[in-house]
Amino acid sequence: MLELIQLFFKEVFDLWLAMAPYILLGMIIAGAMHIFLGEDFIREHLGKGGIGSIIKATLLGVPLPVCSCGVIPLAASLRKDGAHKSSVLAFLVSTPTTGIDSILATYSLLGPLFALFRPVAAFVSGITLGLSDYILGDRHFALEGHVNCCHEHSRRERNIKNFVRYAFREVPADIGRWLIYGTLIGAFISALVPHDIFSRYIVFPWDFIAAIGLGIPLYVCATGAIPIVASLMAAGVSPGAALAFLIAGPATNVVTLAFVRASMGKRSFYLYIVNIVVTAFAAGIIFNGLYTYTVHNIPVLCHGGQELLPLWFKILSGVVLLILIVINDPKFPGNKKPSCCVHCVK
Repeated sequence: MLELIQLFFKEVFDLWLAMAPYILLGMIIAGAMHIFLGEDFIREHLGKGGIGSIIKATLLGVPLPVCSCGVIPLAASLRKDGAHKSSVLAFLVSTPTTGIDSILATYSLLGPLFALFRPVAAFVSGITLGLSDYILGDRHFALEGHVNCCHEHSRRERNIKNFVRYAFREVPADIGRWLIYGTLIGAFISALVPHDIFSRYIVFPWDFIAAIGLGIPLYVCATGAIPIVASLMAAGVSPGAALAFLIAGPATNVVTLAFVRASMGKRSFYLYIVNIVVTAFAAGIIFNGLYTYTVHNIPVLCHGGQELLPLWFKILSGVVLLILIVINDPKFPGNKKPSCCVHCVK
């Protein structure tokens, strides 16, 4: 038992230090994007539907550090501003699947190949959903109405103060708890689950079905899911099934699905689910073949980027990240709750 406890804490330590430098870098980039782009820029470029608007919505959504809970108020704001339903759906599915912070964290644990393929899958998912809804639905239908949400903020000035507030207060407040949960779950899997159990007993297509079936109803942050996936792969889960979970998990949860059903209609709701399932399954199958080829021919693309950093720098980053999470968590004893709920990020 003592050995298992020691192994568990070692895995927690290793996972946390591997991700911390890249998550801090992602927080800095997220703050810069928030200041220089902002929600007004997003709304302005979505238009009223059509392929151009769908592509813009997807391209804007992929790098944004917004998760499946934080994207709902943004989608509601787009709805209020009259953006076409197809554009809103493309934005809604592509945004939480990945972001600049989760891309860097993916690189830290899973390597460059995962980090490159994940946003590509998010882009394809957004385009296919938006086009499907645009072709099958009313092309002139624009969402109307107003959703009262505490996430609606006044226009922020572009200054250092707001950059620091967003990058080092709002972002860690939103991802921190899910990142800790994901690290603990990943360490638990690594410490207790035999490393060949999935490859021996859960094979294709059941590994894909399990990954997608678990990911759709579950709320999991795109960044917090990464240590879980890394540990599952160490236990024998195929890279394709791991990618399928990374697509299905962050893009859906019961809250997001309820929002789509209530605001977008029954047809869009079913299109949303089918698109997630098909995209995750197809992307996973393609990625399995690509990963196998890369492991044998360009193995460096399959190694995590944490190996390139010195230990002292990873320890320093880990301490700083933990401090930022603790001092900004509204539920931590002694911390004040924010006057208005902040934007959820990936």
